[in-house]
Amino acid sequence: MKISILCSDPMHPINDYLDRWIANNQIDHDIELVRHTASLRGGDLLFLVSCCEIVGADVREEYRWALVIHASPLPLGRGWSPHVWALIEGAETLTLSLIEAEDKVDTGRVWRQITFPVARHALWQEINHELFTKEIELIDFAVKNCMTVEPEEQCQDREPTYYRRRTPEDSELDPSASIAQQFNLMRVCDPQRYPAFVRMYGHKYLIKIEKADD
Repeated sequence: MKISILCSDPMHPINDYLDRWIANNQIDHDIELVRHTASLRGGDLLFLVSCCEIVGADVREEYRWALVIHASPLPLGRGWSPHVWALIEGAETLTLSLIEAEDKVDTGRVWRQITFPVARHALWQEINHELFTKEIELIDFAVKNCMTVEPEEQCQDREPTYYRRRTPEDSELDPSASIAQQFNLMRVCDPQRYPAFVRMYGHKYLIKIEKADD
């Protein structure tokens, strides 16, 4: 099977998981990992994983199936970084949706959804590990079941909700608020890409949180 994975950011932490999956499956499949739609060669399966581009119908039609992995219980949480927003809001479980790519973003039919708990003490790298492991599970599911899966329309009884795109400024902490009040924000901030920070006395201070040995 000819498989393409489009992941826009070469610095995204999911790349290590994608690289391992490709290494484990490249004997059985012809797999490419690309950063831009212009690099896609067409084939059987196209996975859009942490993809920042709008992939048009002309590109999707070069594949038998074009699929998106989205970290929310669609139709709730359409848009950007839904799992981060959800955890900041206090969610204790996350849902991953494997859906068909469509012109209208995050509206495609659902192939599979996975819900899993996230511990209240889990920090960004632990959250990422759980999330990315489940994303790889969905990729495996699609490869093994693409010929037999029966996609379902997204639930019509739920009014869709939307998240905006996060920016580095969304990692700013309030120096007058307590740690407890801001712990969910602190624990989801990637210290390399979107570090937590606070502004005081005319300076910007980066804040890093990590677990100490007992």
